Amino acid sequence: MSELSREIGEIWTRLFDHRPFLNGEISFMLKEFEEKRGDRDVESLFSMLENFTDVRDTHIEKLAKTGGLVLPLLLQKIGQTRELAAEAEKTCIDLDVVYKQKQAENREKRRKEWDRFIDDMNFNCQRIDNTFEEKEEELRDLYTDLNHKLNINSSK
Repeated sequence: MSELSREIGEIWTRLFDHRPFLNGEISFMLKEFEEKRGDRDVESLFSMLENFTDVRDTHIEKLAKTGGLVLPLLLQKIGQTRELAAEAEKTCIDLDVVYKQKQAENREKRRKEWDRFIDDMNFNCQRIDNTFEEKEEELRDLYTDLNHKLNINSSK
């Protein structure tokens, strides 16, 4: 029985005790950062600190002086750009109004042409109908006359 409990304890240790694995991973990470990388991270941090200090001490004053000279010119150019943009927008709006007027004129012109076409077609259809009725009447008269002549000839 004691051997069985010892084997169960050993199985539990193998399945659920991760300390040996974690200790190996921890030692690997420490070795990786301490031995291989060395002080590169610390050196890069000091280098960045020097750069920031240099920028703060020298370049900010130069930037302020340069900005004092350039910013008024930049503001003037921005104002000119805004004026040009406003003119372009006004031109676009004017062209849109002209385009809509031209579109309305063309639509009205096409409507008038269509109405004129329909009127012409109705006139032509009426003329053809009249011509047809006249021919029909002429043929009716002709056949009536022929029929009448045939009846006269046959009655003699």
